[in-house]
Amino acid sequence: MSKAVILNEKFESNGELDLPASYEEINSHNLYLYVKSYLSALRANTARVKNRSEVSGGGRKPKAQKGSGGARWGSKRSPLFVGGGQVFGPTKRNYNQKVNKKQKALALSYALNAQANNGSLFVVDSIKIESGKTKDAVAILKSIDKRDTLIVVDTIDEKTYLAFRNVKNCYMIEKQEVNAYLISAYHSVLIEKSVLDALTKEA
Repeated sequence: MSKAVILNEKFESNGELDLPASYEEINSHNLYLYVKSYLSALRANTARVKNRSEVSGGGRKPKAQKGSGGARWGSKRSPLFVGGGQVFGPTKRNYNQKVNKKQKALALSYALNAQANNGSLFVVDSIKIESGKTKDAVAILKSIDKRDTLIVVDTIDEKTYLAFRNVKNCYMIEKQEVNAYLISAYHSVLIEKSVLDALTKEA
């Protein structure tokens, strides 16, 4: 059974919290499908070329039908000419890939379980920095001692946001923004206990 690390108010290790045993049985393919869908939805989808029916010009034949001894061109819009239409170029398309609600939940559970297995899921009662100072935010991250950290809170207050705003190796989100991609993209997750309880209950 996977275990999350419980931190006290000083962000020091203070025991472990068991994640649901069912998390161990989840197939990693659910996370793969969700991440694939998430990244596909981020694509700009702006690459597009014009085919021969869309480019301007081509109102008359470039040269006479007979007499030149060469090809019988009908329009300057042909892909053979500079400024003509493109053949098989990119066109606007829908990159969205559907992932159903159950698979999304399984992917999130698997991502949380993977972080716990790596000893990188940290649970604390509350993440609030009343001073609003960046040095206090840095001190919290130093106690975790990971390359980068996703911070998940129930509600982001102004002082805490100001403290973490300029710290490069972390990202703070609220409960409703949690998804499997963000959980798995960071080397560690610092999450409030109330949020983790809500996520495990929904799963």
